[in-house]
Amino acid sequence: MKVLRLIRNYFFYCGIEREEYRELKRDAYISNFKLWRALHIMLVVVFATLFISSLLNGLMSVNRLFYLAALLYSVGAALCFFILKKDSLIAQFLIYLTISLLFLLGCFVTANKPELPATAFIVFILIAPMFMIDKPYFMAIELSVAAIVFLVWMYQVKPFEIWRIDLINVLMFTPVGVVLNVLANSIRIKEFVLTRQINIQKDTDELTGLKNKSALTRAINRFLSDDSTDKGIMFLFDIDRFKAINDTYGHDVGDDVISQLGRQLGGLFTADEIVGRFGGDEFIVFLKNTDDREKACSVARDILRVTEENVTLPDRAQKVDVSIGIAIYSGSETDYSKIFRKADKAMYRAKADPENKYCIFSE
Repeated sequence: MKVLRLIRNYFFYCGIEREEYRELKRDAYISNFKLWRALHIMLVVVFATLFISSLLNGLMSVNRLFYLAALLYSVGAALCFFILKKDSLIAQFLIYLTISLLFLLGCFVTANKPELPATAFIVFILIAPMFMIDKPYFMAIELSVAAIVFLVWMYQVKPFEIWRIDLINVLMFTPVGVVLNVLANSIRIKEFVLTRQINIQKDTDELTGLKNKSALTRAINRFLSDDSTDKGIMFLFDIDRFKAINDTYGHDVGDDVISQLGRQLGGLFTADEIVGRFGGDEFIVFLKNTDDREKACSVARDILRVTEENVTLPDRAQKVDVSIGIAIYSGSETDYSKIFRKADKAMYRAKADPENKYCIFSE
């Protein structure tokens, strides 16, 4: 069973577990996109060169139409890679289409010289799998279908002795291409795993497990720079009388209070919110794609409630409170600092309001 599970993981999930692969799939798609955008530009140059050469060299003229068709396709495909999103499924489909057309090109080139063993097709069989990160069984199917099409086609046009050489080569190198794809996928995916772990450690606040200041600002600025979004709500809050807590109970208890609050926020915000510790006893929550003031008030009350009910001091009679400043984003701010200043002003107004403990910024 362990062997079967290992084989399954390598052919379906690049050597890692399914849940981990799902988390990294977008990274793989983006990597494919960047690589194949560059490769399509290179294909434009290669096929343009081959087409021009076929106009000048009589020996290459037999493949002139194939080079022209490949050039036109490469130009169109390259343009698509400047339009599509980096994690687009259409882009991934286009990559497989290009690989398929490269195999067909190898067939055409071989068919035009039936007296010679296949070279271009075998090269594509070995090279193409090295440049695609996806579930390896997709590439295994791609290579198997390409091999079958090639052998059936060449049987019709080649002398039997030459076809038999191609048969041996295809039967030998197709499994090699599959193995190369499995190995390449495994190596690249494990690089993503390591990079992801490093980034998580770099962006995670040790006390709370939430985003740290650097990760918070990057995430918020990334959202603000998206032209398709123009709504958001920032909550900035800190722990009331936190210096007194440290002075009375010690810094270990102060750190524990911050840690408790971080856990409560992590449990309260489980969707697509940006949540983190800004520094000291200050926290930020940023809600995306909403400017509903009623929702802002409701979320503020939830933060106050979980803090009061679940964040404790050694003296249980003493309560931990927070003061919350709220700033509504409506598409005018260009970076987080402008919204932060509004939320900061609102937070200090909230400290003067013992009834509500939260305040929405207004001029």
